[in-house]
Amino acid sequence: MDIFDKIFPPKEYTLANGKKVYEKKSKAIVIIPIILVLWILAIRVVDLKWLMFFNRLDKLWDILSRIFNPNLEYIPAVIGPIIETIKMSLLGSFLGAFVSLPFAYLAATNMNRNVIISSFIKLIFSILRTIPTLINALIATFIFGIGSVAGIIAIFIFSFSYVGKLTYEQIENADMGAYEALQSMGATNFVSFIKTIIPQILPTFLTTALYNFEGNIRYASILGYVGAGGVGVLIKHNIGFRSYENLGTILICVFVTVLIIENLSIYFRKKLS
Repeated sequence: MDIFDKIFPPKEYTLANGKKVYEKKSKAIVIIPIILVLWILAIRVVDLKWLMFFNRLDKLWDILSRIFNPNLEYIPAVIGPIIETIKMSLLGSFLGAFVSLPFAYLAATNMNRNVIISSFIKLIFSILRTIPTLINALIATFIFGIGSVAGIIAIFIFSFSYVGKLTYEQIENADMGAYEALQSMGATNFVSFIKTIIPQILPTFLTTALYNFEGNIRYASILGYVGAGGVGVLIKHNIGFRSYENLGTILICVFVTVLIIENLSIYFRKKLS
């Protein structure tokens, strides 16, 4: 019996056979006030001014009305950056995914018995995965300069850590029967891995890589804010000049692009499953 049950004892019922059952009371009576208190504290911490919020609603409607009245003549200017965004995401995503595969092998405890190396690579995956892609792009622009190369590097780093983490978990959960049988016949660890583990994890690995690519299209759309190329440069430029009609056109193009790639990704993932 937990503390809640001690404060609010459950109702006791006796069945026809003499067995006693208990109906626990809902914990909402405790949880809801706690959530409300935390919500009020959060408002105080961020110093949210409700009056200012409602006074600025007219500016919000003005911006939204201009965004939803897009300047369709601006579409030709968006096509090139959209293609650049797709290239950045495609190259960074799949390069990162395939480079992560040997590191996932070393991170998997059932493949690599060296605990120090395995733990170190898992730590690298965790550290890289916690750094936002935008921060990676900002650092990359300082090293490689402004342009799509910085965006590719940022997407590569995230894809490497994200796909690598999921892949070593798939390897650790793989059926080891065929792997051990091949080893008993004299095959090396690497050959056994290629012939028995890779066929098991390949469909899931490719599905993960496709899903990662799909998400990176969205991330790549804003990397231009830090000079990493793609359509984000146009978004930053038009927001800076308050060209919300052009911004509406960009958002429509990004939405259509993401929608097409999502559906293609879903189609290929179904084929692989």
